[in-house]
Amino acid sequence: MANVYELMPEIMGEEQIFVASIIKNFDDQKAQQFANVYRTRRRDPQTILLLTLVGFLGIAGIQRFITDRMGLGILYLLTGGICMIGTIIDLINYKKIAFEYNQKQAMEIAAMIRAV
Repeated sequence: MANVYELMPEIMGEEQIFVASIIKNFDDQKAQQFANVYRTRRRDPQTILLLTLVGFLGIAGIQRFITDRMGLGILYLLTGGICMIGTIIDLINYKKIAFEYNQKQAMEIAAMIRAV
C-alpha cells in the first residue's frame, strides 16, 4: 500500500484523504501510475483562484473552462461573470470548484487503472 503523501506531496487536506481512499487497495505500481496521471490532470486551487480573479479584468469564466464546465464558461464569458456576481461566488468557492473537478478526475483515473 502506497503512502499518498510520498506519492503526491502537493495535495493536502480533504483531497489527500479522498485520494488515499481511492488508492488504498492499489499495489505500489498501480499507485505510482495513478499518481503520474493524476498529477497531470488535477487543477491546483490556487490556479482556480487566479483565473477567477482574471474574471474581474473582463475575461470571466476561464476557471469554468479549465474545469470542464463549458456551458458555465460560455455563460460567464458572455455575461461578464453574470454581472460579476457569479465571479464573486466562484472567488469564495474556488477550493470547492477545484476539489469537485479533482474528485471527478481521480475517480476516472482509478477506473482506468483498475481496468488495465
